[in-house]
Amino acid sequence: MSILTGSAVAQEAPGLIYPVTQKTDTVDDYHGTKVPDPYRWLEDDHSEATKAWVQEQNKVTQAYLAKIPFREAIRQRLSTLWNYPKTGAPFREGEYFYFYKNDGLQNQAVLYRRKGLEGAPEVFLDPNKLSATGTTALGGIEFSKDHKYAAYLLSSAGSDWQQAFVMNVATKEPASDKLDWIKFSGISWKGNGFYYSRYDAPDEQNRLSKKNEFHKVYYHKLGTPQEQDELVYVDKEHPLRNAGVSVTEDERFLILHTSEGTSGGEIQYRDLQDASQKDFKILIKGFEYEPDVIDNVGGKLLVRTNHDAPNYKIVLIDPQHPEKEHWQTIVAEKPEVLVSAGTGGGYLFASYLKDAAEQIYRYDYKKAPGKVTEQAVSLPGIGTITGFSGKMDEKFLFYSFTSFTTPGTIYKYDITSGQSTLYNKPVVQFNPEEYETRQVFFNSKDGAKVPIFLSYKKGIQLDGNNPVLLYGYGGFNIPMTPGFNVSNLFFMEQGGIYAVVNLRGGSEYGEAWHKAGMLEHKQNVFDDFIGAAEYLVKEKYTQPSRIAIRGGSNGGLLIGACMTQRPDLFKVALPAVGVMDMLRYQKFTIGWAWVVEYGSSDKPEQFNYLIRYSPLHNLKPGTAYPATLVTTADHDDRVVPAHSFKFAATLQAAQKGPNPTLIRIETQAGHGAGKPTSKQIDEATDVWAFTMYNLGMSMK
Repeated sequence: MSILTGSAVAQEAPGLIYPVTQKTDTVDDYHGTKVPDPYRWLEDDHSEATKAWVQEQNKVTQAYLAKIPFREAIRQRLSTLWNYPKTGAPFREGEYFYFYKNDGLQNQAVLYRRKGLEGAPEVFLDPNKLSATGTTALGGIEFSKDHKYAAYLLSSAGSDWQQAFVMNVATKEPASDKLDWIKFSGISWKGNGFYYSRYDAPDEQNRLSKKNEFHKVYYHKLGTPQEQDELVYVDKEHPLRNAGVSVTEDERFLILHTSEGTSGGEIQYRDLQDASQKDFKILIKGFEYEPDVIDNVGGKLLVRTNHDAPNYKIVLIDPQHPEKEHWQTIVAEKPEVLVSAGTGGGYLFASYLKDAAEQIYRYDYKKAPGKVTEQAVSLPGIGTITGFSGKMDEKFLFYSFTSFTTPGTIYKYDITSGQSTLYNKPVVQFNPEEYETRQVFFNSKDGAKVPIFLSYKKGIQLDGNNPVLLYGYGGFNIPMTPGFNVSNLFFMEQGGIYAVVNLRGGSEYGEAWHKAGMLEHKQNVFDDFIGAAEYLVKEKYTQPSRIAIRGGSNGGLLIGACMTQRPDLFKVALPAVGVMDMLRYQKFTIGWAWVVEYGSSDKPEQFNYLIRYSPLHNLKPGTAYPATLVTTADHDDRVVPAHSFKFAATLQAAQKGPNPTLIRIETQAGHGAGKPTSKQIDEATDVWAFTMYNLGMSMK
């Protein structure tokens, strides 16, 4: 591999000279098609050359941002807006109620507890004390059935790798247990220990980029070293499968869920009361459908599935007769998609989406099939709900309600009466009554009806001159439902319209909606997003010179694809931690799991459609692209930063005209989860400064 030196200099962007990015003569042959990859060397995030490139790119980016006159005013306003107490819904464990709370600007939320609902709150676990930079995050906590111990997961610097620790609940003292190399895992207690999933220890050099293979399930007995953990499950014939187990609330069944990617699963089980059953048995053979076990009901398993029900239904399956003809329907499929289900207080709670807004129904599922009754739960408004699950003996539950203009507000739900009462309402530094959200619909390129949520300050004029931030995701069966984000509120406060498009590829309208935006149909997602922008222009909300587009991860792919397909339609592009190289993504960390969603360049027919939209491969030299700020992080081991590195280098070389093309590379951060508040504010400041400056906005 020889080095061909070359530079990308934006001659028409006064004062902006990008770092020289070396090119190589690397070329791959995909089924007879030669594809150059001149920046392949940027995939090595440990090389001195890559480190130097990152430093030089950050210098250019920070120098550009420093010249924006209202950058510090943005930071100050964001800090003020961010600085309000954020409290999570309480959950009961033994005699205590636990809840997360961030006082305002703490880097990580603190886990508190109180005896009963009236006891004085006390700190149970404070992640802020675990690192000087606030980059150690609590990834989850589970309590033993006797409430004597709590096992919790910690991640550092945003990596997906986690460690597990154990705490004595009564004394809050740490136990000796410490487990390493955990990834994509929960914790499920059984007796004097718990189940978890991990990979073999990687070598230190490649731990953030090497492909993850042979996911294993272990059982850890308290007080013993990890080396003695019992191997419960590994599939030696299929290295590219993920595996996780959970124990039903009554500890009777051990449920094993395996998957070959982000869609489709297989369910196996062990009856822990049956001493003769040593191995797992198939409950639902995979991997065509999406089943998940909710709980055990008298020796039968309650399962949510989309088998013969694209919008999902809930069935009861007898493990002794798991064949489909023996399934009993408990909750039939509805016109709306059933996105989740949980139990609490002896009832089943099911969450549905109607045009991307949540609805909750309660079912007395222990009645005989066919006699189960349904009751709608009255909600505070149109938004997103979390928290409708709990233990069998609960008398009440707590849930959180949020919308685009409503911060997380906690309600107490009385299970017997079905009534909700306000429990905790945050005090924020803005007036929600000054803002509104409306939902509009448009027809996409092929006629599909697609919804958009529009949130803005009341009184806007449809004069075609409003700045717009258009946001989308469109993939992996994930819905975009109304949710509060203080950073987006800032943009609305400055006169902007925050627009969220419910693209195909998500689960807003069930599995049919998902499939219409995956594999060979992925172009529908980009057409939907482009169609949304065209609709907002046609309806005089805005114009192309006032539109910014933003998305992260799979949404970063969305932005990369749309800005390369329609560079004339957008003024600003903000791809975050995006999947930009659609020909090589499967070669890093967990990327192989996305093949079921995207397809793989290893297959000729899939290569043919991937190459047509892959953002990296569709940048054309001499094209005027939008002002672009690519964002990524050095510890992102979900979508490795090489995607963003190679895309930014190629874009800088291709760009024609005065629009800046910059990359911002965060340090000691990852894909997004667990990012400390200080880094969130820093990033939001830079993103909004870049966006407002290039949209011609000024600070109000």
